[in-house]
Amino acid sequence: MGLDESSLSAYRTSGLETKVRCKECGNPHLIRDVVRAEIICSNCGLVIEERQIDMGQEWRAFDLEQRERRSRVGVPITYTIHDKGLSTMIDWRNQDYAGKNISANSRATLYRLRKWQKRMRVSDAIERNLAFALSELERLCSQLDLSRNIKEQAALIYRKALEKRYIKGRNIESVITAALYIACRQNRVPRTLEEIAVASKSSKKEIGRNYRFLIKNLMLNVPNRQPVDFIFKIGDQLQLQHQIIKQSIEIINASIKNGLLSGRGPMGICAAAIYISCILNDDRRTQSQVAKAAGITEVTIRNRYKEICGKLEIKLDV
Repeated sequence: MGLDESSLSAYRTSGLETKVRCKECGNPHLIRDVVRAEIICSNCGLVIEERQIDMGQEWRAFDLEQRERRSRVGVPITYTIHDKGLSTMIDWRNQDYAGKNISANSRATLYRLRKWQKRMRVSDAIERNLAFALSELERLCSQLDLSRNIKEQAALIYRKALEKRYIKGRNIESVITAALYIACRQNRVPRTLEEIAVASKSSKKEIGRNYRFLIKNLMLNVPNRQPVDFIFKIGDQLQLQHQIIKQSIEIINASIKNGLLSGRGPMGICAAAIYISCILNDDRRTQSQVAKAAGITEVTIRNRYKEICGKLEIKLDV
């Protein structure tokens, strides 16, 4: 016994048991028996449908590692690969599926397959451009220890510029580095242009020029850097206590309220606030140590900390 064709079609389409009623008693409350693969009426016990196909996976996972290892689907789409990770790739290891080393004849064949597959994956000038730029992005992110979401965002910015033909006539390395700097600024990651320029093969001047060009033409929203963005980075380098970091943030916020940030670099305000907080908490650090951690000069720290102490009426026993 079973449903008529119209009811069965409605059940399979909607997937909701409340839309199907028992043919015998009209009861809408049905029970799905996953062990016997049957749908049963809770009132009269009529088997409405049997031998159902289980669309779920046939394996179980008790943690994230097991789920990733047993899953047989591919990796998610990523913008950090020129073909978005949709094509297959021949592994670089000379081993078979069981982990055994392959023979010498098979190695030569595998080498040729790898070579031709690499050529076929990069078919035109745009893909060659992307492949080169994204490999440079991978190197930069690895050297600067940046997270995956920063890398994805930088790759997306570069793809937008390439799609609108803004890369033509410009150095690929400097443009992808500028895109990475924009992604860091948008996510408030404490990386200065100087740090990124050191890791890149391009000059700071060229990166800055492409940075302004991308912001203007792609109409990107890049927030201004705040002194608080660098507080934990400098604190980690100087191995400061939590109390010093907390008081430094309070000094920075008070300085901003009093208009001390206007016309001054955020790194100088941050370094001066840390220097003042170290003195107040009797954990003295020299101006040279703080300046080296912040990447600025000692003169900048002296000027900023005198302005902050004068404006906030902080008395230091220097």
